[in-house]
Amino acid sequence: MPGPGFGGLREASKIVIDSLWQPPFPVAGGYRLTGSPPFLRLQRRSAPSPRPNIRPVRYPLSTITHPGDALTRRQKLIYVIILGTLTALGPFTIDLYLPAFPALQDDLGVTEAAVQLTLTGTIIGFATGQLLVGPLSDKVGRRLPLIAATTVHVVASLGAALSTDIGMLMVFRVLQGVGAAGGGVVAMAMIRDLFSGYPLVRMLSYMALVNGMAPIFAPVIGSQLLVVMPWPGIFWFLAAYGFLVILAVSVFIIETLPAERRKASSSTALQRYRAVLTDRVFIGVLLVGGMNFSGLFSYLSASPFLFQDVYGLDPQQYGLLFAVNSLGIVAAVQISARVVRRVGPQWIIAASTAAMLVMALLMILFDYLEFGFWGTAVPLWFYISAAGFTFPCVQVLALANHGAQAGTAASLLGATTFGLAGVISPIVGVLGIGSATPMAGVMAVCIAFGILFLWTIVRPRSVPSIS
Repeated sequence: MPGPGFGGLREASKIVIDSLWQPPFPVAGGYRLTGSPPFLRLQRRSAPSPRPNIRPVRYPLSTITHPGDALTRRQKLIYVIILGTLTALGPFTIDLYLPAFPALQDDLGVTEAAVQLTLTGTIIGFATGQLLVGPLSDKVGRRLPLIAATTVHVVASLGAALSTDIGMLMVFRVLQGVGAAGGGVVAMAMIRDLFSGYPLVRMLSYMALVNGMAPIFAPVIGSQLLVVMPWPGIFWFLAAYGFLVILAVSVFIIETLPAERRKASSSTALQRYRAVLTDRVFIGVLLVGGMNFSGLFSYLSASPFLFQDVYGLDPQQYGLLFAVNSLGIVAAVQISARVVRRVGPQWIIAASTAAMLVMALLMILFDYLEFGFWGTAVPLWFYISAAGFTFPCVQVLALANHGAQAGTAASLLGATTFGLAGVISPIVGVLGIGSATPMAGVMAVCIAFGILFLWTIVRPRSVPSIS
């Protein structure tokens, strides 16, 4: 018997289905939920009829403009928590083992750059996986690609835990990234299936709040795991996490892309990519998001060595510092969602990227003046917080005009941002991590290019308002 949470999800699913994808969303609806977990599916009703007893909405259905508007706040919260947990698999895969970098270096007898390459491999795998999972989810539905990708993640996590040299670890880290990609891209596509405009911004910000807790807890959990077990225990933990994700998807997540929509948009993957890549704003947002992430991942790859080897923090102190930095992202995401209606997402991105550039330059200056730990930690916190303002804005600008290709658009967004980050972030290791200047320098250059792409390709003044 399913737990009490499933009943709420099933009821919520029925409410959504009654108004899904039938402009202008007639009151009678046209879909019904059939089957039982884990084989729930949408089916068109031959003779739609009103079912008022399953519609606990707070306003008339005639006012619904997006399918997800029929959900109550409690039902939306259930979706946000579960889908947020799915997207958190990616950050956990990337961030959980960061405190173990020095231990990995000593145990495997390799250089700092070699350990950093395992992070690069994960990011590149994450980018590649999104290119595969996103278009597939537009073609066959959301649930099947999600379950298959997460299964790959579980197997790869077991392989990483059993790795005896850096080569084996690199291979399994790439596969971990490929598998973790399913959660983020499919969850984003599901949200886009249900919402658009400002409701989409709001739901993405709620998901980002749940997802933003992962970078806070991941290094803390990783550092605590290192107290009681060697570094392979981190990958055993990731395997268990992935297995629980598969169970949650199988039991609680319904298919948000009905068969009729898959047939209606039966274009090839190439056609879907062409439809997305001919959008100037989308291309610009891809590049801006990619450069922002590259700066952020330069911090991720360099900070374990910078703060533990240069500034003398232990793994537990580093995990706490990482958590404090991530709190800035969480707060910024929520503030961004509240002001975006008045300001517009493109202008939030413009202000945030300018602030990030200033903070990166301050880190270089303070390092030159030998301000030490606080001269790096304080401007770094403001840099990371400013980055948090951009996340939901980049997502909504990228997805706003591509509801019919939501999976493809989400996969391209994720693949580009993580792909660029995977290529650029190892530069810090090549430059050396004897001070904060190499890390801050790469971050400053990345954001400078992001600002250039924003004003020359996206062109904020030409972006239409979000409705």
